[in-house]
Amino acid sequence: MHIEFDIDKPAMTNYYKYLPFSQQDEDWGLHVLNAGCTRIEKGQEYPAHTHPGHHYFNWQKGRVLREFQLIYIAKGGGFFESLHCKKTTITEGSVFILFPGEWHRFRPDPAIGWDEYWVGFNGNIATSLLKNSFFPLDEPIKQVGLRESILLLFAEILETTRHEKAGYQPLISGAVLHLLGTIYSLIRQQKLPSDDVTETIIGKARALLRSGEYNKLSFEKLANELGVSYSWFRKTFKAYTGMAPGQYLQQLRLEQAKIMLTNTIKPLKQIADDLNFESAFYFSSLFKKKMGVSPEQYRRQIAALNKQNLDN
Repeated sequence: MHIEFDIDKPAMTNYYKYLPFSQQDEDWGLHVLNAGCTRIEKGQEYPAHTHPGHHYFNWQKGRVLREFQLIYIAKGGGFFESLHCKKTTITEGSVFILFPGEWHRFRPDPAIGWDEYWVGFNGNIATSLLKNSFFPLDEPIKQVGLRESILLLFAEILETTRHEKAGYQPLISGAVLHLLGTIYSLIRQQKLPSDDVTETIIGKARALLRSGEYNKLSFEKLANELGVSYSWFRKTFKAYTGMAPGQYLQQLRLEQAKIMLTNTIKPLKQIADDLNFESAFYFSSLFKKKMGVSPEQYRRQIAALNKQNLDN
């Protein structure tokens, strides 16, 4: 199979494949069940009768699957409806997710048809993404536009399924996770201010926090030096990074603490002082809460691992 496409005029050879998976593939956390691409011309029956029986459905009845499916419409348009989503028009550049146990139905508009790419998958990673609301049941459709990066990932998945070489399941599972991450990132970006000034301000703030120069300054002073209000800074910073400025700085300090515990013999009080923690006690308490072990235990564990590696 060879897939060719142009970002403006996608072209494809119809293809699908249903894939076996081993217990080892399942233990990986994400495994792929099927993948394919189809061009539906205007007026063409959908799905075609050649569609495998266990996945066949019609618009009147819809269907329920026991897996996740990610479907990308690279050309044309149609309609989608599910238990948690009312009937919605699908346009070129839309991606929609089918969830296990969720009734749904979809079809191309007979007047224009569509080009669809899809991949079906299951596993603990996918279930966790659903459980933690990264992809809500009531928001299964996202307009991400016609993206070459998405088309290339689908092309990689489809080409790999053709040969089924040893270890191909983890490889295409990684591509699926890359797809999900790309889509989620695009969705996040659509919700953010897109002007260059905002991106410059947040980028400068992150650089200053990483430099350590502002560890002793309040975030109000940092916002003032950046020329924005503190409320705007805090809200926008969290929108871009997913964390409040204080949480971001705390993570940076803890990562730096791990490096110092690994590469120096400085006492904990000195590390706490160097990184501007309130006290050695607060530093130790926070480190254990976030890392699961105390700074002393972490240092001993790293030393033991290093010794083991040297002995071997």
